Amino acid sequence: MADLLPLLASALILGLLGGGHCLGMCGGLMGALTLAIPPEQRGRRLQLLMAYNLGRICSYACAGLIIGLAGWAVATSPAAMALRVVAALLLIAMGLYLAGWWSGLTRIEALGRGLWRHIQPLATRLLPVSSVPRALLLGALWGWLPCGLVYSTLLWAASQGNAAHSALLMLAFGMGTWPVLLATGMAAERTRALLRQRGVRIAGGLLVMLFGLWTLPGPHQHWLMGH
Repeated sequence: MADLLPLLASALILGLLGGGHCLGMCGGLMGALTLAIPPEQRGRRLQLLMAYNLGRICSYACAGLIIGLAGWAVATSPAAMALRVVAALLLIAMGLYLAGWWSGLTRIEALGRGLWRHIQPLATRLLPVSSVPRALLLGALWGWLPCGLVYSTLLWAASQGNAAHSALLMLAFGMGTWPVLLATGMAAERTRALLRQRGVRIAGGLLVMLFGLWTLPGPHQHWLMGH
């Protein structure tokens, strides 16, 4: 369990600071979700946003569980050490992405476009959203939208070699994305401005890269844990 805590922290930071990318993918939908609700009905607007994001996060956790089973099969084979190295390199790559130094991870989005072509028509039929169950279902479907950051996090979560841990990591990642998208739907400019600050993103990216170095097998782990 002690080894899982820094990984959960990494997943949470990835979601929180990756919110800028989430804005590009889901920001327009957040606006459409609440467009028909008068500003004075803030409670109603919050209910729909919470339901949508809950559905989206549940999809992340479900995907983490499914792909985590494949990771478990590899982890029980002689390739387990290679899987851990892959996990560390993905974590370092995501830290570089969060810091704004490298965006190559977005190329992974092509992996899910075939699946999304079948899901998107179902999701668009739920608009405009008029009820909480409808918002929940829309979020559950929209959680499968091709996204380089989500897919990279999925591959990293699966490389842990434990399906339950993969689901927990994706749940933590989803919880991290929640504040940004919720703030977008509620027009909270201060929250978005804070998370877009370059210093904040660089600090978060460096922290995630540090977790990646810690994940790499080797004697340096004991030195990092001591500091």
